Amino acid sequence: MADVFSKQKRSQVMAAIRSTGNRATELKLAAIFRAHGITGWRRCQRLPGKPDFVFRKQRLAVFVDGCFWHGCRWHCRMPESNCDYWQLKINRNKQRDRATTKQLRQAGWHVLRFWEHALQSHELVALKTISQLRRGGAKD
Repeated sequence: MADVFSKQKRSQVMAAIRSTGNRATELKLAAIFRAHGITGWRRCQRLPGKPDFVFRKQRLAVFVDGCFWHGCRWHCRMPESNCDYWQLKINRNKQRDRATTKQLRQAGWHVLRFWEHALQSHELVALKTISQLRRGGAKD
């Protein structure tokens, strides 16, 4: 189907759209934390890369990476149209993720990243988080 807008107008429309984060996956991770008694996390903290969850006391930043937007090797399916654009976009996202992780680690933070599809394994996500929190000095 042909686009109803010119290329320039489509660019303006897309530039005006602002991300509010992937609320569904963030809420799912919050539910996992609550179900397993994981406390002390905050959201919307001002840190490089805008982590989805932050445990300040343990200096742990937690990200939930969407399978499409962050290029999951198992679940990322590239659109059939405009392939070059999407490949570049996903590669830039992956590059930015690596740079963010490096920047946070250099600042003394621990970084934990979960793929969107990993949130189906509640126990595994909870165990990894608890393990990382204990390494950061958290008490039960």
